[in-house]
Amino acid sequence: MFIDQVRIAVRSGNGGDGCVSLFHGKYQPKGGPDGGDGGRGGDVVFEVDTGRMNLLDFKWSRSFEAEDGRPGASSLRKGRRGSDVLIRVPPGTQIRRADNGELLLDLVEPGQREVLLNGGHGGKGNARFKSPTQQTPRYATPGGAGWDLEIDLELKILADVGLVGFPNAGKSTLLAALSAARPKIADYPFTTIVPNVGIVPYAEFKSFAMADIPGLIEGAHEGRGLGHQFLRHVERCRVLVYLVDVSADDPVHQLDVLRFELARYSPELAKRPALIVLNKSDVTIPSKRKLKMDYDLLVSAATGNHLKLLVRRIGEMLEELRARELPRPRRLSSLIRPDVLVDEEELIHPDEAMDERWATPPPDVDDSVRRRSKRR
Repeated sequence: MFIDQVRIAVRSGNGGDGCVSLFHGKYQPKGGPDGGDGGRGGDVVFEVDTGRMNLLDFKWSRSFEAEDGRPGASSLRKGRRGSDVLIRVPPGTQIRRADNGELLLDLVEPGQREVLLNGGHGGKGNARFKSPTQQTPRYATPGGAGWDLEIDLELKILADVGLVGFPNAGKSTLLAALSAARPKIADYPFTTIVPNVGIVPYAEFKSFAMADIPGLIEGAHEGRGLGHQFLRHVERCRVLVYLVDVSADDPVHQLDVLRFELARYSPELAKRPALIVLNKSDVTIPSKRKLKMDYDLLVSAATGNHLKLLVRRIGEMLEELRARELPRPRRLSSLIRPDVLVDEEELIHPDEAMDERWATPPPDVDDSVRRRSKRR
């Protein structure tokens, strides 16, 4: 089963409360405040795992929560920090907000690890507020609230070359001939219903990834066939290969339809560097059919005719593109913080909360810890 889109809920941990404690020991009946700080809540962390190929693991697990920080204790004991929740995703996964589609993270590098939501800060124990004028403070600060968010995970396969064509154009046969991939091959339309990726060597110690996506038909933008749902997997491709069956009833019309459907899905994708390749030269050739169309190569995936030339052409195009490309940024931002996810007016900054709300003891606080509500 291939799953490339899923919605999950994540929550970072609440911070532990600070402790209110007064030390009473032998020969020290008034030892002073010794309440410890609370521990910080756990973070929500995403990591790229190259061993995962799709989002199937999230079909049954849809909720992920980090551990809350532990409260402080007497004898200046600090609460334990909450454990992070680590979510492993395949390379090429994008994380978006479920409510407005805003892109939060783009995870492409193997081993890349990013923090999506920070845990709440730990509260301060009453020992923090001891001063010459306030020697026995009987109050502490609560821990900060954690943050919860619904997000959409969307997988876009990482491939250098994308094969685009009608059903039965020979895309799977071509991928199997050029790489060790073994996609399903049959003589009926829509044999390929999930994307397949193969690694194609084109020079010594050099190779590129080629993706075969399910076939497009006329009206795909209206939902016909498999629609456009798999075209997201060629969005990252540097080079597109329009594979056209030269033995089809109207190859020229098929090429026009492919370009039109890509333009309807993404105008930028339609402008991507591309090769027009006519397949099934073992059946017929354009000159016999008197076809008037421009194309780059005439190949036969079944017999292997001109496949080496095709691989060499693709390799040359990729080398030129890589020489012109700028280095890709590793992440969208230095850190996705909770204050990015809420309005600035609603945010209570930890530092401001400590300085303004707790600089002096509240008049209505006696021996209990003052708490503010925590989001769960």
